[in-house]
Amino acid sequence: MSLAQVEKPSSVQSVKADSIAQIWSDLQQRLGLSPIHNQTQYDHMVRLMNNLVDEIGGNEEHPMADLLEIVGDLIAAYEDRHYPIADAPPREVLRLLMEQNNLQQKDLANQLGSQSVVSEILSGKRDINARQAKVLATRFAISPGAFL
Repeated sequence: MSLAQVEKPSSVQSVKADSIAQIWSDLQQRLGLSPIHNQTQYDHMVRLMNNLVDEIGGNEEHPMADLLEIVGDLIAAYEDRHYPIADAPPREVLRLLMEQNNLQQKDLANQLGSQSVVSEILSGKRDINARQAKVLATRFAISPGAFL
């Protein structure tokens, strides 16, 4: 049975466990999709998220955009439990990292689009997209979830 063969339920009561059990098992085996309980699972999910970002980019209409959001939520939940930090908007996280690394807007311009894009992000006029989050995560060696 494929995902396309499972009808979307009209209500929670109409979901039958046996109709989705095989699909769920397949997803777990192929993707390792599950709640994150340890560092190995966390590392796997970060790799999966990076692969999804590579495939999806900023296309919110991509068929796997919801999967990227789910994986991001799983990573964020693990990070909240194991690496608690004060809530900060992504732009403030970026601003702090720029300060800690003695960077100016022009230093990130090529990676994020242009100096005006960096300025708009820092001023709150523009959100950081998935591609930019991955670039920043790689540069600063932190989870892309810090920027989403």
